[in-house]
Amino acid sequence: MGNFLVNKQIKRVPPELIEKFQKLHPSTLGHLRDGIFLTSLKPNKRPIKIIGSALTVRIPHLDSTAVHLSLDFAQPGDVIVVSMSGDYSRACWGGMVTYAAIKKGIVGAIIDGSICDVEEITELNFPIFSRGISPLTTRILGIEGEIGFTVAIDGVPINSGDLVFADDDGVAILTQQYAAQIAEELEEIETGENETKRKIDSGIPLSQISGASKFLK
Repeated sequence: MGNFLVNKQIKRVPPELIEKFQKLHPSTLGHLRDGIFLTSLKPNKRPIKIIGSALTVRIPHLDSTAVHLSLDFAQPGDVIVVSMSGDYSRACWGGMVTYAAIKKGIVGAIIDGSICDVEEITELNFPIFSRGISPLTTRILGIEGEIGFTVAIDGVPINSGDLVFADDDGVAILTQQYAAQIAEELEEIETGENETKRKIDSGIPLSQISGASKFLK
């Protein structure tokens, strides 16, 4: 494929792990970890939920050939994660790419750059996190690109097969190993929140429940 590199050896997130995270929230994980969140990206709509296996793409600014090619290698349940090599002014993802992605069973996109055709994407109800919106678009030039290799967004390394864990509060990227380890703890925390609400309803101050009250001397 000339200057286009494709890694086809990608281990997707197991369906049972995807199912567990469908019921969880990134903000719960935010109580435990820093450094795995893509804090610069914003959702194209709310409510929003993206849980799936990352399929990474890197394009060289103007040329979005690799984005189109990635759809040939994508599988149902994938989340397309695009690095635009630092070009945030152009849109590499629009209505037609969205339409094609939906037909492939792709469940969302993470774009380290801009998107366009917002009205069309909204009508298609496709979830995307991006840096913004722009009418200035990329081109299909066939210069170069990478599919399936490591990219970085907000300093967070992302590999194909990582778990993309996103909702209204933002995006987290988890390795499969860490996702499997942390799922049960997240479930316990979220279940415990119901008990905390019951304590508040019974008149116990939140500061006492959380331990904040001990810092007031």
